[in-house]
Amino acid sequence: MAPRADLLRLAAVADALLLLLATGLVVFYAPADAVQGVVQKIFYLHVPAAIAAYMAFAVVLVGGLVYLWNESPAADRLARAAAEVGLVLTTVTLVMGSIWAKPIWGTYWVPWDARLVSTLVLWLIYAGYLLMRRIATPGRQAARFGAVVGIVGFIDVPIVHFSVTWWRTIHPPIETAAPGALPPAMLLTFAISSLAVLLLAAVLIGYRYRLEALRERLAAALDR
Repeated sequence: MAPRADLLRLAAVADALLLLLATGLVVFYAPADAVQGVVQKIFYLHVPAAIAAYMAFAVVLVGGLVYLWNESPAADRLARAAAEVGLVLTTVTLVMGSIWAKPIWGTYWVPWDARLVSTLVLWLIYAGYLLMRRIATPGRQAARFGAVVGIVGFIDVPIVHFSVTWWRTIHPPIETAAPGALPPAMLLTFAISSLAVLLLAAVLIGYRYRLEALRERLAAALDR
């Protein structure tokens, strides 16, 4: 069953207000970092976008597992919608990270850094997933293969997350965003920003799911 349009509209309005609040907190309330200065405020989009991308790819994982279990068209539809949103969020993560890196590291990209490389691999996996779904003939075989790719691709998510712990890297450690590591003003701003981006991801997935459902109904009607 597709998400109700009225609930999606309500969630979209609520998220618009949250995004405005988060923007105000980032610009006017959160203090500039003592070492990195104002550029550190990219953190409030960079990290929430990465967390939301993890969530979206987890939805792809669950959708794929459910489809392989009972071949539910709704599960496959949800996985496709979540993969698109997750890819957009991963793109935001990579772009914001590169912009942040330039004044801090002196370069936009460090080719040997485990976090950067594993995140790029994650982007390539789900870009490949979406490309495959785009060019493959719709049907059971494409859906099953897509489910397998979505499930296997999720293996890279914990690799991305723990890469700064498992390997030598110049990327800040996971603990940088932990509650005890941030002053109260920064922690509040980070929490609101994360909530806003997570809700945005959920709303986008909901709308993409509805669009996929409408597209499938239209295709079925045209085939009659």
